[in-house]
Amino acid sequence: MKKVFFLLLVVMSFTAITVSAQLIKTTLQVTVRNGLGNLEQGAKVTLYKTKEDYEKSINPATAIIETDKAGKAIFKNIEAIAYYILVEKGDQNNNGAGEKIEKLEANKINKVTVVISD
Repeated sequence: MKKVFFLLLVVMSFTAITVSAQLIKTTLQVTVRNGLGNLEQGAKVTLYKTKEDYEKSINPATAIIETDKAGKAIFKNIEAIAYYILVEKGDQNNNGAGEKIEKLEANKINKVTVVISD
């Protein structure tokens, strides 16, 4: 009886791990800060799949998302690839610093912080 219970427990554990991995879609949480380290609300965050698209500001990979009051923009259910990122607010942007995000981990919440300046 103990062996059956243990086997059942092991099977349930693997099932729980598989289900939780399937429930979390690949997500990117971008936190935007200014040069002083303050969070930036209202910054527009755009992701691009290629450097060429990024440089020409064409063909965004997703919809443009504006940061919330906590300085965060969250991209849900996106491809687990590397992205080029453009963050703009007024005259501030991230050009020349932190323009590429390494390949995202699939089925996880990936987090990056981007600093914008004049």
